[in-house]
Amino acid sequence: MKKQAKKRQQPPKKQIETMKLTIDSLDKDGIGLAPHNHKITVVQGAFPEETVIAEVEHTGRTHIFTKLRRVLRNSPQRTTHVACQLERDCLGCPLIGMKYADQLLFKQQRVAEALRQQGLLDAVQVPPVLPSEPPFGYRASAKLAFSRDREKVLIGLYKRGSHEVIDCPDCPVHHPLINKIAAVVRDEVERQKISVYNPRHQRGLLRYLVVRVSPFSGKAQVTFVSNFRDLQQLPKLGKWLIRKVPEVIGVHQNVNSSSGNVILGEKTLKLHGLPDLIERVGDIRLRVAPEAFFQINTVQATRIYSLVRQWAALTRNDSAIDLYCGIGGIALHLAKDAGQVDGIESVDEAVRNATENSRLNDLHNCRFFAGDAAEELQKLSGQKKPALVTVNPPRKGCSDNLLQTLYDLQPKQIIYVSCDPDSLCRDLKILTGNGYRIRQLQPVDMFPQTAHIETVVQLERCR
Repeated sequence: MKKQAKKRQQPPKKQIETMKLTIDSLDKDGIGLAPHNHKITVVQGAFPEETVIAEVEHTGRTHIFTKLRRVLRNSPQRTTHVACQLERDCLGCPLIGMKYADQLLFKQQRVAEALRQQGLLDAVQVPPVLPSEPPFGYRASAKLAFSRDREKVLIGLYKRGSHEVIDCPDCPVHHPLINKIAAVVRDEVERQKISVYNPRHQRGLLRYLVVRVSPFSGKAQVTFVSNFRDLQQLPKLGKWLIRKVPEVIGVHQNVNSSSGNVILGEKTLKLHGLPDLIERVGDIRLRVAPEAFFQINTVQATRIYSLVRQWAALTRNDSAIDLYCGIGGIALHLAKDAGQVDGIESVDEAVRNATENSRLNDLHNCRFFAGDAAEELQKLSGQKKPALVTVNPPRKGCSDNLLQTLYDLQPKQIIYVSCDPDSLCRDLKILTGNGYRIRQLQPVDMFPQTAHIETVVQLERCR
């Protein structure tokens, strides 16, 4: 008689813990907060005054991190339509469920609070945020990650706080041409069975898809970021892409074999088409290389550059220095009025673009230098004192060394363009304590549906 096989015991299913919460505020990233048992509960996608059901994902010493499951009572700030079906999975746009007018008010208050924390709120008024028109489809560049779920290729964004790729076939904030290109690439990578990078095993070819679109011309530039150099599969893929999407005028391969989270490696190869994308911002034409940084919202970039030029009010007797100049957007706008403009940028390829852009726009009163902002500014300080220095640093703001060099140089005015209110106000506190006063300030919504806010500030020397 056969022995009866023992049934394999299944591990017990993990109990899903849910919580009923009332949201009382948003944090700096636009994420809902609610107090619970002497801890702060974090609920992305929930807004003040809402009662929600949230699923517990992780409990820490001071915070409980959750996923929004259901809204029982809507906030007056919530929109009546769903703009993105992936809103609760992607988490890339925490304010996408909020009415746009309330987003702008939140960002205005965000800048005011950063000023208040540094004791600067009495020194300047915070005007209403300049809105983005339109608030959707504005993003003209995207860096999308490749992943694979069995046979299915995923192209999208990393879920916040993880390395899980959320496939984004129709992202509402991307320019429609970006979505079109990603769809064609996704299908063709599956059809050709091209390998996709696995970060755990550090194997596979395709890592990222970088797309840059010119809303002015309707053309696009595509860069495949690969784990190793490939001159067989990727040229074939690029050729097919150009055939299917003729708006693509250049295809490149960037090689990044590092194990870190940096997207672009040091080496870029042109596979097909033109080396650069031509964009237009206001009446300035800009040549943009695959590696160069450029603003993702060209409509708002135009407003910022025009505002800087208007506030600067330079004449042919004036000189200016543009720090973190990138491909020359601000410098070239200033050169329309100034006698001489010098730009400083750490990325060599961006300096090449900036120099070419000065020739492209027939502006021969510009010079561009590659190097550290503080070091190159010190070298230029021995020449004629500039009437203006513009600063457009990364999110961390200016270094102490750069701020000291600015103080030593003492230009008549400084115009600071910032993408982070906290680092901006920290630097403003230092500058206003060293002979400058804030003359005016203007927040600009460069990134609708997110909590990010760009701010332009004019400072003038008062002693």
